[in-house]
Amino acid sequence: MDTQWRRLWQEAGIPLNLIDRAAQHHARWGGLSLPAVRDLPEDAAGPGVLQVLSPEQVSGLPDPGWAFEAGPQRTAVPYSFLVSSDGTFGISGGADGRWVPLHGSVDGWVDSVALAHAALENAESVTRLTGAEVDKLDMNSMDPVESIQGISNNWWHRPGLLLAVYAGESIYFDIPDYRTAFLYVCDIDIQGV
Repeated sequence: MDTQWRRLWQEAGIPLNLIDRAAQHHARWGGLSLPAVRDLPEDAAGPGVLQVLSPEQVSGLPDPGWAFEAGPQRTAVPYSFLVSSDGTFGISGGADGRWVPLHGSVDGWVDSVALAHAALENAESVTRLTGAEVDKLDMNSMDPVESIQGISNNWWHRPGLLLAVYAGESIYFDIPDYRTAFLYVCDIDIQGV
């Protein structure tokens, strides 16, 4: 992010902490394109290319409620992928600008996509569950995958099993049946993720 954009954003009243966050995002992720993961919900797939796009005010964010677009959507969806001034990665859109945090950071989302690729590549079997079936999952014997920094979308593991639960779109659209979970029977070293 060059000094011209920084100056223009400052003149437009964009908070300095968001400008700094956008500059950090651009320096770390600018131009990165992660390959799509088949069968993932659109909110889990994330933007096609990570880059800093337009800043905007978003309802539901802590004061001052600003975020920037993290990159263009892969497909036509009614929301944008945003990064808030505190670094949270989520989706927002619609007439009310509804905000749904997905991961505690872009790093968490990137780790989630990487883990989805690794799980698919190494799984002996994959089971997909949706809606009320997701509620029946017992995660008490599993540990969260900390690097994912999951909020609405998260991963859990125990020896021989990985579980991904995607609830972001379900929350965004207020449709419980959109919740999706994938159970991967596989041995992956979670410490390496």
